[in-house]
Amino acid sequence: MASVVIVDNGGSNINSVCFALARLGVNARLSCDPDAVAAAGRVILPGVGAAGAGMSRIQQYELADCLRQLHQPVLGICLGMQLLFTHSAEGDTPCLDLLPGTIERLPETSAARVPHMGWNQIRIQQPDPLLEGLDQGWFYFVHSYALTADKHPHALALTTHGQPFVAVVRRKNFYGAQFHPEKSAAAGRKLLKNFMEL
Repeated sequence: MASVVIVDNGGSNINSVCFALARLGVNARLSCDPDAVAAAGRVILPGVGAAGAGMSRIQQYELADCLRQLHQPVLGICLGMQLLFTHSAEGDTPCLDLLPGTIERLPETSAARVPHMGWNQIRIQQPDPLLEGLDQGWFYFVHSYALTADKHPHALALTTHGQPFVAVVRRKNFYGAQFHPEKSAAAGRKLLKNFMEL
């Protein structure tokens, strides 16, 4: 099985991701060393928190160029997915620019509170090995920002909280999940298993 490095970007979901992978028999390494990240067979960029703090940590450890040059499968989770895009409106933050688009704050209404916390069903837009066996799956979301769109050229799946937003994205070897697969029960385990088998 391919080696896995989880980028240590200070996100509070890192331990949950490690435990979820361990349940699949994957012994992931936690690192912020660019050489270790570049040498991994799979890379996971987790994240919970603010875009500015996430990018600052990536810059602090000189990981930005390393991440942009990876050719192995990379999975961004929650904030990690958002950092793959060009820009985040949260703190007016330039991101990694691996995917086109600007992350915006979700609009709040009486029927759609922000932060968005809870289970949502995804709607697959494009078939992909990452989503094999997950048609109409339910996943757990915790976030205030997203790529709000009813379509996007790299969207694999959408969901809705007040308005449609991108739930799963892919461009070449870079994948992103706005939800937390490590907290999404059987569907989350299946997605992580699929990622390991890419």
